[in-house]
Amino acid sequence: MFKRNPVIAEVAGRRVTCLVCGADEFVDRPIQLNTAGMELFDLSWANRAATGLICTTCGYVHEFVGSELQLYNTD
Repeated sequence: MFKRNPVIAEVAGRRVTCLVCGADEFVDRPIQLNTAGMELFDLSWANRAATGLICTTCGYVHEFVGSELQLYNTD
């Protein structure tokens, strides 16, 4: 399903688990947080980005903004 290596994540020292299935392995990717105003003026590239964690078990997408999210390889 995923081509990237899975990661585990922590926020404020606590391990992140999937809100749907409880799994703890994710694939990370950047997610653009588009707003209507910026889309209207074709400036969507200037919107903030979030880190998306996609659960490798069920596919639910979790979004995180800010610097508290820490990612670790599962190796």
